[in-house]
Amino acid sequence: MEGDEEEDYMSDLFIKQDVRPGLPMVRRVKESIQKEEKQKEANEKNRQKSIKEEEKERRDLVLKSALGNENKGFALLQKMGYKSGQALGKSGEGIVEPIPLNIKTGRSGLGHDELKKRKAEEKLENYRQKLHMKKQANEQAADQFRIRFKTKQEERKMEGDLRKSQRACQQLDMQKDIDVPKETWFWIEPEEEDKKDEEDKEDECTSSDLSTLKIYLQTALETVLQIMTKASLKEGVLDEYV
Repeated sequence: MEGDEEEDYMSDLFIKQDVRPGLPMVRRVKESIQKEEKQKEANEKNRQKSIKEEEKERRDLVLKSALGNENKGFALLQKMGYKSGQALGKSGEGIVEPIPLNIKTGRSGLGHDELKKRKAEEKLENYRQKLHMKKQANEQAADQFRIRFKTKQEERKMEGDLRKSQRACQQLDMQKDIDVPKETWFWIEPEEEDKKDEEDKEDECTSSDLSTLKIYLQTALETVLQIMTKASLKEGVLDEYV
């Protein structure tokens, strides 16, 4: 029966439920105002940027336009004999276009950007020279190594030819029942022959190892030079301009 009774909308129960706190409403209004202010500031910045761009365009357009006859300075030049499009100087080999006007837009001092650019270029050039000198030194060292290796190989070849000749002389003498050579160096001494055979085996292994090591070092050197060059161009020069 209580559910069928009409509810009293003026009772304290409904009044308490209808009361809403004011802080969330104030916070939403404040956030909305801040958002509008930020949007207004962004629009103002964009508007200022567009004004600067328009000023630059107008300035460039005026600088590219030739002076007309209504200009007093140009009229004075015409009275002095100057003609439009004529080069300056008595010989007529001077400049035709006026010297361009470079307007400074940054906050750094006069000549600071040029000095910074020049130092970066000098640093890069010095690095390139050092890299070139190092490459030349490595090439010279490689050439000297090849020369020494070639000389040593030629000496070994001559020693090998000498031993072959001594063996041939020894075999011919033994065929004639000659037990003692006419000269001691006509034959190979047994101890020396065994020693030379061992050295030949070691030299063959050493030659193969040196060839492999040489190829590896050349490949590693080229890779290091490429990495150093790329690192210089990417870090050294860009850091000077940033």
